[in-house]
Amino acid sequence: MPKIAFIGAGSVIFPRMLVNDILMFEELLDSEIVLMDIDHERLDLIHRLMARLAKQEGLPTRFSATADRREAVDGADYVVVAFQVGGLEAYRLDVDIPLKYGVDQCVGDTLGPGGVFRGLRSIPEHRKLLDDMEELCPNAFLLNYANPMAINCKAIADYSEVVSVGLCHGVQHTANMLADWAGVAADEVDYWVAGINHMAWFLRVEHNGEDLYPRLWEVLDEKYETTHEKYRIEMMRATGYFMTESPGHLSEYIPYFRKRKDLLEKYNGPGFGGETKAHYNMCLAGKDHYLDEIRRQIEGVEPVPFRRYRSVEYAANIIHAHQTGEEFRLNGNVLNTGLITNLPEGSCVEVPCYVDKMGIHPAFVGDLPEVCAALNRTNVNVQNLAAEAGLWGDREKAYQAVLLDPLTAAVLSPAEIRQMVDEMFEAEKRWLPQFEEE
Repeated sequence: MPKIAFIGAGSVIFPRMLVNDILMFEELLDSEIVLMDIDHERLDLIHRLMARLAKQEGLPTRFSATADRREAVDGADYVVVAFQVGGLEAYRLDVDIPLKYGVDQCVGDTLGPGGVFRGLRSIPEHRKLLDDMEELCPNAFLLNYANPMAINCKAIADYSEVVSVGLCHGVQHTANMLADWAGVAADEVDYWVAGINHMAWFLRVEHNGEDLYPRLWEVLDEKYETTHEKYRIEMMRATGYFMTESPGHLSEYIPYFRKRKDLLEKYNGPGFGGETKAHYNMCLAGKDHYLDEIRRQIEGVEPVPFRRYRSVEYAANIIHAHQTGEEFRLNGNVLNTGLITNLPEGSCVEVPCYVDKMGIHPAFVGDLPEVCAALNRTNVNVQNLAAEAGLWGDREKAYQAVLLDPLTAAVLSPAEIRQMVDEMFEAEKRWLPQFEEE
C-alpha cells in the first residue's frame, strides 16, 4: 500500500485531478493518500470531497488530512508538491509592481520579476519539506508541480539528495495540439522533446515514422490567422522548431514582444494569447466557482467526477510505473548532468525520462540546435541566480536574476530594475524569511 502525501492539497483543482488519475489504476486503489495544507478551511473541503468520493465509489483508498507537514510525509513513498506561498495576495504583487515599471507579464510565475519572487518565496518551504523528508521518508520521490518549476527544481536538487523530478504539462498539451494541426490521432504521435521547462523544443515529431514537420509548415500560415498561437508560430519561423508551453507564457521569456503595445496588439489572439495579468485574473475569477462546485459535490447535489478520463499529468503514471515496473516515459525537470551538452552543467533541464521499479532515469540528449540552446541559456541565467538567492538569502543575486531577465532587460535600465526589486522585497518581506537579517 503506497503512501502518497499531497503538500498544498488546498489548491482545489490539482489534487482532485491527480487523485482521480491515481485511482484509475487498479493497482493503486489501496493507496493511503494524505492531504496537507495550512489553509484549514480548504483542507477540510478537499478531505470531505475525497471522503465523499470514496463512499460514492466504494473505494478501499484511505484518505486523511493534516495541517502538519511532518505528519503528512512520515513514512511516505511519494510526496506531491503543489503549493503557492503567499497565495493570490503575493501573486498580485508579483504582477502589479513590475507592471507599474512597464514590465508587462501575462503569467509571471516562471521567469521575470514575478517568477523570481515566487521562487524566493517557495524555496524556504521546499527546504523545510526536504529536511522533513530526509528524516522521515528518505527514499520517497518528491514530485514537484510548484512553479517556478526550474528555479524550484534547481534549488531542491542543490539542497538535498532526495530523489526529485519536476512535472509540467506543456509537452503533452503541445503534442496534442500539433497532432491536431497535422490531422493525425494524438495517441499515434511520437516525439522527442528537450530544453528547459516552458521552453523545450520538439526536436522530432513523427506519425508512424513519418516526420510531421513538413505538414506543420504547410498549415502554419492558416494557424497563425485562426488560433492564439502567433507567438509560438513566430518563434518556429525564427528557429525552425516548435516549443512547449502556451503563447502567453512564451511571450514573457524572450525580449521580442511584450516591450511595446503595438507588438502585443499584433501577436495577442483569441483565448489565452498573452493578455496583461491574464493568469492572475483567471485565478481570481475562478476560485469561488470551484469552491462552490466542491460544496455541491460534498452535499450530494452533484456526483463527484470519477474515472471519466485520465489527465495528461504525469504523477499517477510515475507512481504506477515505480510500483509495478511497467515502464513509463515522461518529460521531467532534472539537473543537467551532461544530458544536454550545450546547456550549463548543473542547471535544470527538461528531458525525456524513463520510470521503472528502479527509479527515474533521465535520458541523454546531446546538443540542442544552437539557436534553441542560446535562447534557453538566457532563461537559465535567471533560474540559476534565483535558486542560489532563494537558498542562501542573497539579495544581490536576486537583483541580478531580475537584471538578466530578457523581458525586464528589454524594458528597464539596471537602476530602474534595482528600484523595482527593492519595492518588491519591501512589499513581500513577510514571505521571505531568508532575507530577514539584511
